[in-house]
Amino acid sequence: MNKVNVAKLLILAAAGLSFLFSVYLWFAVNKEQGVFVGLWVPSILSFGTLMTSGRGPAK
Repeated sequence: MNKVNVAKLLILAAAGLSFLFSVYLWFAVNKEQGVFVGLWVPSILSFGTLMTSGRGPAK
């Protein structure tokens, strides 16, 4: 398994854990905190897309 696949897997795992944590917060703790953590999911996925796009630095 190469580094890009490992990075993609870690990014996906982080987004999944963030989603599960936000669901837990929504139902068990506080809805506002659940929404806040839920907003991390698209941010993590966007960061992962940016980091694994394979493009070098802009010239």
